Amino acid sequence: MEVIPVIDLRHGAVVHARAGRRESYAPIVTTLCADSRPLGIVHGLLGVYEFTTLYVADLDAIAGEGDHAAEIAAIARAFPELALWVDCGLRDAQACREWWGRDSATPVIGTEALADTAALQALAASRNEDSWVLSLDYRERRLLGGLALADSALHWPTRLIVMTLARVGTGAGPGLEQIEPVRALAGGRKIYAAGGVRGGADLEMLAERGVSGALVATALHDGRLSRAGIAAVASGPASFRNRRS
Repeated sequence: MEVIPVIDLRHGAVVHARAGRRESYAPIVTTLCADSRPLGIVHGLLGVYEFTTLYVADLDAIAGEGDHAAEIAAIARAFPELALWVDCGLRDAQACREWWGRDSATPVIGTEALADTAALQALAASRNEDSWVLSLDYRERRLLGGLALADSALHWPTRLIVMTLARVGTGAGPGLEQIEPVRALAGGRKIYAAGGVRGGADLEMLAERGVSGALVATALHDGRLSRAGIAAVASGPASFRNRRS
């Protein structure tokens, strides 16, 4: 299983995302860094574990209130070994082409930004399926955007995020009720759980259910998820089964 740390950027700072209520997000207070500046936060996260991928949510861009392109470029320069997944409110293939041209990040398309299944189909046809990530964004049990889950599955890329916004930053546990229907349709695609992960036990549970990875933020900042907890699932299910025995 791959554990991917998350940073949410708003007004130049890394903020504490909670339950998807973006207007109330405040600069994060963390044990990993003295302040909420992006480069320091990323450095602190890499001190916990040698992550290979970082998920960046540009909340200003998603809201249409500016962007953090300069900060994201600075992260790419400072940590060239780190793959970046960037959600900045992209809505179509043309917007993604600009990111593909930069060669510094993989664009994440959230369903909350998509108008309908036709928009997803056009995106899927524009580039190979490894070049972007689809985030299936849920508010409670409802998939956001103009998509029907089963109707859109044909156009999914190889990597899918199941984002349960109401659970983000709450410590409520992963949204299995959203993950299971996606698993039934996903075929061999990789599924990444996002929202509610509390620590190592949740990661183990997700790995046992065949989930390929998890996006995590709060549990890293407050210390509930440690290097040992990440390492236990990073080596595969056998490692944590042996640890229990």
